[in-house]
Amino acid sequence: MDNPGGRAIVRIMDNGILIAGGGLNGCALAVALSRAGFKVTVIDAQPRETRSERGFDGRSYALAHASRRLLDRIGAWDAVADEAQPMLEIKVTDGRPGEGPSPFLLHFDHAEIEEGPMGWMVEDRHLRPALLDAMEAEGVRHLAGETLVAQEVAATGVTATLGSGTTLDGVLLVGCDGRSSGVARRAGIGRTGWGYGQKAVVCAVAHEREHGGIAHQFFMPGGPLAILPLKGNRSSIVWSERETRADALLAMDDAAFLDALRPAFGSFLGEISLEGARFGYPLGLSLAERFVAPRVALLGDAAHGVHPVAGQGLNAGLRDVGALVAVLSEARQRGEEIGASPVLARYERWRRFDTATLAAATDGVTRLFSNDNPLLRGLRDLGLGAVNALPGLRRGFIREAAGLTGELPPLMRP
Repeated sequence: MDNPGGRAIVRIMDNGILIAGGGLNGCALAVALSRAGFKVTVIDAQPRETRSERGFDGRSYALAHASRRLLDRIGAWDAVADEAQPMLEIKVTDGRPGEGPSPFLLHFDHAEIEEGPMGWMVEDRHLRPALLDAMEAEGVRHLAGETLVAQEVAATGVTATLGSGTTLDGVLLVGCDGRSSGVARRAGIGRTGWGYGQKAVVCAVAHEREHGGIAHQFFMPGGPLAILPLKGNRSSIVWSERETRADALLAMDDAAFLDALRPAFGSFLGEISLEGARFGYPLGLSLAERFVAPRVALLGDAAHGVHPVAGQGLNAGLRDVGALVAVLSEARQRGEEIGASPVLARYERWRRFDTATLAAATDGVTRLFSNDNPLLRGLRDLGLGAVNALPGLRRGFIREAAGLTGELPPLMRP
């Protein structure tokens, strides 16, 4: 039949679990659920050609050790392993651009834990296509270039209406559609949060000397500068600055930008040059007031968006993936309805405390370090030195950075 707007309405039944959002978390969830025996449909606003573009654009991700385990279990790691750069050390310092870092150094070395590297740096151009290929291999229905415009929940399922007029019936709708999640909004889930008055300037640089697999976090008055090792003599840059300064950095030509970067970057890796484009991302904290609603679950940035200071955004989303797959698989084994509220409440209980703790930690670090208050500078430098001097405490931070603490989902366990 035709609707009043003249578009043909097509109703597709029995879609199992519907996932709104075809980004990294949505794709990883789709593959993990499919491998666990669930029927999955992904509603992706981006065309497949855009998602599968393999050109280098400077974006990269710090994948914790536990996240690598999950990608391995869902069959996506082998496709990126050769392009993944192990993070063997992390060095955290405080200071001002052009003056060099404070003598108080926090140094994490992977040799202090038994599992191996704390994490790996993987470029977006490798990880994204690998997850798309894994979805295709698992037979996931991928509706690329489609937008979700409405959702309706009933006692036995949920109906999703697409911009094309197609409607999909499923048992559960998972919102993996970012901080401005339409799934959350339509489910009546509010958000709380605030901005930091900062933007992250993200790019990649090439340098003369080898980085040795060492990641650097340099806290400056305007925000932290992360220098993260990539394959070859290259590093990913995540430079958090006050918004006006970040906008100015993004507007500069390449030569002027490099001139601005060098005083903060330093000369320890030799001469640097820009690779790829620069991107700017406003920084803030954004938490969903609930992670679930009737027949709806939120995952990744749709549930929790945090400051990138700890590099845990994607890792937290992949933990959500592992937890949701575990909860739904256990519910099916018990004979429970997987979209029922008691089942989804178990997922929320599992992830709520962990993500609230992460949000509080990143918020506290951002506020403590993104200033030039002499008293706070002295206190935080002493804190860095104290943690570095206590092997047990330092080892605990290393395991936290590697994603090896807390209640790990089965997909992230050894």
